[in-house]
Amino acid sequence: MLTLSIVIPVYKGEKSIGALTDTLIMSLSDKYKLEILLVCDFSPDNSEAVGIELFKKYPDVVKFYSLAKNVGEHNAVMAGLNQSTGDWVVIMDDDFQNPVSEVVKLVDFAKDSNYDVVYSYYDEKRHSFFRNFGSWINDKFANVMLKKPRDLYLSSFKIMNRFLVNEVIRYTSPYPYIDGIILNTTGSIGKIKLEHHARQAGKSGYTLKKLISLWLNMFTNFSVLPLRISALLGFIFAVIGFIIGIEVVFEKFFNSSLPPGYALVFIIFSVFTGIQLIAIGMVGEYLGRMFLSQNKKPQFTIRRAFTKDEPQKAEKSQSV
Repeated sequence: MLTLSIVIPVYKGEKSIGALTDTLIMSLSDKYKLEILLVCDFSPDNSEAVGIELFKKYPDVVKFYSLAKNVGEHNAVMAGLNQSTGDWVVIMDDDFQNPVSEVVKLVDFAKDSNYDVVYSYYDEKRHSFFRNFGSWINDKFANVMLKKPRDLYLSSFKIMNRFLVNEVIRYTSPYPYIDGIILNTTGSIGKIKLEHHARQAGKSGYTLKKLISLWLNMFTNFSVLPLRISALLGFIFAVIGFIIGIEVVFEKFFNSSLPPGYALVFIIFSVFTGIQLIAIGMVGEYLGRMFLSQNKKPQFTIRRAFTKDEPQKAEKSQSV
């Protein structure tokens, strides 16, 4: 029987993960050897207690991991991927926006294809305007930075085979961007159109800060394009400055009574200083991430693990 792992990062999901887990087990346990990995990303609500109860209710199916601090969605997913054992691994959110019936369709499509990963896409996304706009911007950046196929939507709801999962978890940087790792690893990518429902409980944790963090992970971990853009801007403005300098010399030469161009000098100084600070900041971001990676900053730290393999010892610490 095919072994299927479902990785669900949990954050403020106390009202949804119980029903989601029940429905997944009811719908899939007869078809697959199922394991559900719930990864609680230091959620401030009662998600940890709910997750522990789900493990006690379904000890043969549910594995529950509680992280020692909040590390973000991609790091939490990496924690789940590192603990998964399935032939296929589904990644999905904890909010029921991807119905369980669509999980079945996703798995069946993946089984019948030869793709390493299959992404879902939708006719209509039931997210807020802000999140949809952020996803659109992220998609455009990915086209340029990651050479993503333009007709591919990088959905968080996807399925990977064991080969690709093993390659993804080899990535040990503290700033993973899972879709970037996938696109750098394989070209065998499929997609399937599925339904997307409105969130059933709670509210999204999607914020501008998290969106910027995601962009920085994409920029600095998977591309040197920002550095090349900085160099190009520096060259362009150097040429502009040279041309303006020649113009000022000729103007002064033919009209010696002209007052000094304080405004022009101020503008040029401001522009060039801004460009230099941007370039230095970009280089600093790269160097800072290299330092933290070399300093072995962990992707995640598992404080408590509840699994069938350790029924008598339900707590452990693991950093990756």
